[in-house]
Amino acid sequence: MNAVILSSDELMLTLFGQHLGEKHDEMVEKTENYLYKKSVELISNGLNVILDWGFWTKKERLFAAEYYTNLGIKAEWHYIEIDDATWKKYLEKRNNEIVNNEQEFYYIDDNIAKKFWNMFEEPTPDEMDVWFKNKVIN
Repeated sequence: MNAVILSSDELMLTLFGQHLGEKHDEMVEKTENYLYKKSVELISNGLNVILDWGFWTKKERLFAAEYYTNLGIKAEWHYIEIDDATWKKYLEKRNNEIVNNEQEFYYIDDNIAKKFWNMFEEPTPDEMDVWFKNKVIN
């Protein structure tokens, strides 16, 4: 597909490590702003870009859609729907891999998981170009 994945978590972990404390949200915003600009540079050079971060709220999704539309760039939205049990199982697996130094992701404890869950606004089908339903985790 000739695509580059731009991940805010990957960049933040590389630059700041696991523990930013109160600065975390500020650095997320700066990182994502940088990656938006970088994505336009890559797209203008003929590459597809995959933005790998939450888009947890409709406001975030609308911002991204408008950002690219205003630049004449067609965006394609993909959503992977999973049930609550699978999401929790995935987090447990991911956290175990982090603890065992098998993966480098942010560790999501119960408080952070609850924060994300409470802020999440599931997209509507009209927001997405591709909607994948996943009920099983490997």
